[in-house]
Amino acid sequence: MSTELRSGFACTECGEWHDELPLQYSFKHPRAIMDVPPAEREQRIVITPDQCVVDNSSFYLRGRILIPITGLDDPFVWGVWAEVGPTDFIRVNDRWHTPGRENDPPFPGYLDSEIFIFGNTINLQVNVQTQVVGERPRFTIADPSHPLAIEQRNGITLERAQEIAEMVLHRSQPE
Repeated sequence: MSTELRSGFACTECGEWHDELPLQYSFKHPRAIMDVPPAEREQRIVITPDQCVVDNSSFYLRGRILIPITGLDDPFVWGVWAEVGPTDFIRVNDRWHTPGRENDPPFPGYLDSEIFIFGNTINLQVNVQTQVVGERPRFTIADPSHPLAIEQRNGITLERAQEIAEMVLHRSQPE
């Protein structure tokens, strides 16, 4: 998981000063890749920074879950992967460089990134909305009662962003 950073904070977990507060966390690949033995990955997986196909039968798009931050113009961003159907994947791929694609209808996807802060998010349904050329799709959590959907709808404070940073930075298991 990589991060985008903002001004620093005093960490309540370790007591240290962290020079920047991350406002973006990003998964480099779908979790499904880990199910493929390392020796077989080159033959079974095709991956770019934005798309992934496993075994010519499972299709993934990289997208963004945007969460408003109270008092800031820029949102908090979870950069995640979702499995999508083959027809939707092909349509998105065919229109990758087509102006106006942001007007295409949304379609369903299922998260394939584990955002541990929210429990098990694998297979959590999202609505995938393509964006203007050059921007990754936007994912909206389909279940309005899910804690991630609530944050997406209501936004978070900078204090919540710091709480997330502390959980991620001091997690004992690497992502």
